[in-house]
Amino acid sequence: MNRKLIIGVSGASGIRYTLRLLQQIPLLRGKYSEIHLIYTEAAKLVAKYEEDIDDLESFLARYELDSINSEKDWVSPLASSSRLANSDMIIIPASMNTIAKISSGIQDNLLLRTATSIIRLHGKLVLVFRETPLSTIDLENLYRLSKNGAIILPASPGFYGKPSSINDLVDFIIGKVLDVLGVENELYKRWSIRSDD
Repeated sequence: MNRKLIIGVSGASGIRYTLRLLQQIPLLRGKYSEIHLIYTEAAKLVAKYEEDIDDLESFLARYELDSINSEKDWVSPLASSSRLANSDMIIIPASMNTIAKISSGIQDNLLLRTATSIIRLHGKLVLVFRETPLSTIDLENLYRLSKNGAIILPASPGFYGKPSSINDLVDFIIGKVLDVLGVENELYKRWSIRSDD
C-alpha cells in the first residue's frame, strides 16, 4: 500500500470539521500510508476565531501527519504532480474562493496547485464546502468541478439520526467523508425506518 491522502484546509467557516477528521487518522491509516496537510493563511484566522487556536501549525503537530504545509510552501514535494500518483485529496472546509480558483485552473498557492494535480491525475478530490445561499456562479463552479471528477460534499448534515449535539452533526459529515474515501466507519447512524436499527 502506497497511497497518499492530502487534507486541505481553507478559510471557510467550519474548521471543526477539519479537527474531527484529523481525529480519524487511525482509521485513515488503514487505507493511506501517507497523510499530509496543507493550510491557508485564511484558515489560521478562522481557527483563531472559531476554535481559539492561536498557532494552527503547532496545534496540528499533535496529529500523526506525515507533513504540515503552508499554502506558501512551494518547495514541498506536494507541489509536483510527479509525487502525487495514487493520491486522494479532501479540502475541508473548502471556501467558495478556493472552489472558484480550482474551477478556473488557478494554481497560485500550494493548496490550489495540489488540487489541480489531483484532478489531472484522476485521483479523488472531495470538496466539503460550507456556504449558503449559493449564487449561480458558485453553482457553475461546483458543476464544472463535478464534471471533472470532483466529489461535491456540502456540509449539510442529515437529521434522521436524531442528533442531540453539534458533535453529532459534525460526525455525520465526517462519516460521509470517510464513506466517499472508502474508509469504513460508524460515525453516524445509517438511514433506516425500522425501529430495531
